[in-house]
Amino acid sequence: MNHGYARCSTNESKQDIDRQVRELKQAGAESIFLEYEHGDAAVKCQLSSLLEEAQPGDTIITLEVSRLARSTKQLCEIIEIIRSKHLRLVIVGSITVDCSNGEIDPMTNAFIQMSGVFAELELRIIRERVRSGMANAKAKGAKIGRPQATADDIPAVFLRHYPAFKNKQLNVSELARVCDLSRTTVYKYIDLLEGCAY
Repeated sequence: MNHGYARCSTNESKQDIDRQVRELKQAGAESIFLEYEHGDAAVKCQLSSLLEEAQPGDTIITLEVSRLARSTKQLCEIIEIIRSKHLRLVIVGSITVDCSNGEIDPMTNAFIQMSGVFAELELRIIRERVRSGMANAKAKGAKIGRPQATADDIPAVFLRHYPAFKNKQLNVSELARVCDLSRTTVYKYIDLLEGCAY
């Protein structure tokens, strides 16, 4: 079975994931797992589900190393799972990591790890550029960041599903998915609700 994995850092209203889906299908993906989460997030629910569901001999297809992880440590952990489960990883147009025999050849391992280093470096450069730009704007008197959210800003869809979360019928990831929100936003809304008199 060929599984595709596509990831964007923000939700579909801000980033279009369709290009990734189209290219994964062209590369032979039969099922595609879609993720809206930051590259260095400690937990990527859809990627975890994919790695759990994949069977020995299956292939995981993605477009770039940075789609899997922007942390070298996380990438090494993913590669170890791929090795231990006897899977293949195809980075379209770049490299194939074939661990179907439970081994990974040293050159391939080195190349994929170096790719992870560059993905992490790119993220750090982007963040440093953003921090520098924000400091510059602040020095010029601009207000930085989003306005402080209040309980009145919480959308109705979250309030509708929140009781199921409180009753342990949904976990944070499931609540985020049904509300079409990031986990970070869900945590923020939970803090707002639990800190007020609802």
